[in-house]
Amino acid sequence: MSQRIRVLIADDHAHARRGLRALLSTSSAVEVVCEAENGREAARRVEECQPDVVIMDIQMPVWDGLEATRYIKTKWPGVAVIALTISASWHAAALSAGADGFLLKGCPSTELIAAVQRFATVHDSGPPEAEGRTETSTRTSRKHRPGRLSAVTLTT
Repeated sequence: MSQRIRVLIADDHAHARRGLRALLSTSSAVEVVCEAENGREAARRVEECQPDVVIMDIQMPVWDGLEATRYIKTKWPGVAVIALTISASWHAAALSAGADGFLLKGCPSTELIAAVQRFATVHDSGPPEAEGRTETSTRTSRKHRPGRLSAVTLTT
């Protein structure tokens, strides 16, 4: 993959967002393109920033991470959402809301980076029409396509 993986971080705690940004910046394959402090802002920022992956806290104000995940996965099914929260009790709810992955806060940094890489949307496989699909987004630059999540193996 020649392009960097574009990531949006959604967490209501500024220090958590700063920490995640610092951690992800250790990988040359990852670029944090924007942040959000609640679920509704995360949904709005997906449209603005066009990330490949959203790292989503679950317990946030306005819209929680579950509501934001449902909205994002409905509107942009090719955007991967990784739920990242403090409690394992949210696992089933996060996956039911459409999250592609689930990690606990405090997991090893290598595990978080590997999850981002694994769920990154592949953009360089040609136009969707070539594969008999139709575009589901009106984006003009990076195109998010349904069913484009793929395991990506990168070395760091």
